[in-house]
Amino acid sequence: MPTEAFHLSLLDVLIILGATLAVVGVGLFAASRTQPTTEGYFLASGSMRWWVIGAAFVSTSVSSEQIVGTVGATYKGGLAIANWEWWCLPTYVLMIVFFIPLYLRNRILTVPEFLNRRFGPACGGIYSAVTLLGYVFIFLPPVLYGGSLTLSQLTGWPPWAVLAGIVLLTGSYTLLGGLGSVMWTDAIQCVMLLGGGLVLFFIALGQIPGGWSAMVAAAPERFHLYGPPSDPEAPFLGLVVASFGVFLFYQSTNQVMVQRVLSARSTWDSMMGILFAGFINLVRPLVTCLLGLIVYHWLEVMHQGPSLLPDRQDETFPYALATFAPSGVRGVILAGFLAAVMSTVSALANSVATIFSLDVYARLWRPQAGHRELITTGRIVGGAALLLSATLAPLVARIGLFKYFQTGVTYMATPFISVVLLGIFWRRTNTAGALTGLIGGLVLQIVLALGLPAAGLNLHWLYTGAIAQVLTMALAAIVSLATAPLPSAQVDPFLWKVSWLRELDGDGPPRPWWQHVKLWFALYAVAWCSFYWHFW
Repeated sequence: MPTEAFHLSLLDVLIILGATLAVVGVGLFAASRTQPTTEGYFLASGSMRWWVIGAAFVSTSVSSEQIVGTVGATYKGGLAIANWEWWCLPTYVLMIVFFIPLYLRNRILTVPEFLNRRFGPACGGIYSAVTLLGYVFIFLPPVLYGGSLTLSQLTGWPPWAVLAGIVLLTGSYTLLGGLGSVMWTDAIQCVMLLGGGLVLFFIALGQIPGGWSAMVAAAPERFHLYGPPSDPEAPFLGLVVASFGVFLFYQSTNQVMVQRVLSARSTWDSMMGILFAGFINLVRPLVTCLLGLIVYHWLEVMHQGPSLLPDRQDETFPYALATFAPSGVRGVILAGFLAAVMSTVSALANSVATIFSLDVYARLWRPQAGHRELITTGRIVGGAALLLSATLAPLVARIGLFKYFQTGVTYMATPFISVVLLGIFWRRTNTAGALTGLIGGLVLQIVLALGLPAAGLNLHWLYTGAIAQVLTMALAAIVSLATAPLPSAQVDPFLWKVSWLRELDGDGPPRPWWQHVKLWFALYAVAWCSFYWHFW
């Protein structure tokens, strides 16, 4: 889409600036109320309510590369791409039943701390090193690149200026206020993202004669969630196996996501926060991918413009914004898009600061460091991570946004989720087995990623990750059985127990029936199953 075809009115610019300054203002206000302790700065003093947790959980997981990428992928591949947004129930079940009780019962501050206490400092150190490198080199650059590039193309503002603005504005409140500022701004940004996206979706749908029904009638084969195992974009079997692999890692053992749960004021708030995120995710595809179906019908069925296939699908979101959004609405939508970028950037920068300060600096260099020193260290490291990632962002273009992100996350996920699952379900898993799984798992992942295509097997990356996970768990189990077990006192607190199911509604006084976690989980499960039944 040529940039000159897109124009921002003064009203649009004022909306974008006003919304962005409002977010920064909320972040700075929250920073002024942050307690000057490590728990206050890195975990928001364990004070977050369920609705803030849920909104922040969603906002953190949606960013520029996802919006642009999934809208374009849906234009090309149809409704099955919505699985990347809707396929949450399996991982949320595992998270609520197994991981939240484990973390909160043991008062875990970071995922490396869990690995330190369950397997020893070497395993926690590996997680810290790999995660810090991953956040700086894999997660942050594509978010900054995708966000700044898209905003630059749509507004005509210089890419370097947009990139610098995102880093400076986000860093201003993130580094000052820590997780408290990040969580509150994430909640505001979630509202902005959903509001702008829903407005654009329904305005665009209103331009299609006959609406949704007409689109389905014109191309019914594109409106199914199920994709066969050989589907190159969203194989349903791949989604199932990924529920226990890369998806579970991202939601349950990825520090940037787990930190939202750890900030909860109670177990009940953390579980209800995840369920609230689940309900939000039911409408999230309208914002992040279903717009692609409308653009497809507009161009490929109604022939209102040149096709974006086969290799221009990433222009789908900018095209929709230029074509369907009137003045004023463009500002609202771009404000939501910028909010999505800032929320993910702030979350990642805060997690880098948390892991480095608590799991590297305090453990390896300055065990006697006080609260002020740890907070200052976190601010310096978080700021350095933002600057370094911004410098690396242009390199993403040489590799490709989707490939860069998905390949990197898969390589990170497989070894860690393999070891964590063994650690919480199998008593016999020991330090030697865990270390073998973490190091050997990465080697296996790389060998499979390179070896399978060389052997003529071009599997979807979800299948490659699943095969690597099975082999990694088997390798860790063999080594664990061949070496001495760990003491029961070290293992027992981290082994999941059936009795924990009785605590699903929290560890406080009994709540009225309408606040029961089981009730809301059942409602979410029914709604989720209804979506899959209808669109199967």
